[in-house]
Amino acid sequence: MVTDIKIELPKDYGVDPYLPRYTEASELVEVEANVVGKMQLLESATAQAWQDMKAAAAKDDIVLLIVSGFRSVDYQASIFQKKLAAGQTIPEILKVNVAPGYSQHHTGQAIDIATPGSRPLTEEFAETEAFAWLNQHAAEFGFSMPYTRDNPFEIAYEPWHWSRLKT
Repeated sequence: MVTDIKIELPKDYGVDPYLPRYTEASELVEVEANVVGKMQLLESATAQAWQDMKAAAAKDDIVLLIVSGFRSVDYQASIFQKKLAAGQTIPEILKVNVAPGYSQHHTGQAIDIATPGSRPLTEEFAETEAFAWLNQHAAEFGFSMPYTRDNPFEIAYEPWHWSRLKT
């Protein structure tokens, strides 16, 4: 089990700036395979909202693809472990990944979205028609983009990350 791995976080991590801790979702449903064929899970209401939003986008000739949904605390810890093993430092990792326990993905109410013709999980997603469509319509399905430029959490800009959590 990965949660036994000790990750030394800065003493003020999650405090300044404030970053909420999240509990893992206990009830998840299969949604669909992601862009690399791995089945993704979401909390049921979020899964339905995703399917509805994806269908609405398709009516406007916009293709939305799921990159990732639910991510366990253990999986988040494994991301850190891989990066540490590759020689990255905790401060370097924290610039692009939140610590285990702090990821909105733990709730099953956050999703990373891609679209054909744009590399997944890159800022270039912000230049796509899919991103423009999400900015106009995602709120109708309860989604918002929490990690805008200069967000209060000081997390890197993530135009691909959309959540149904109220932050």
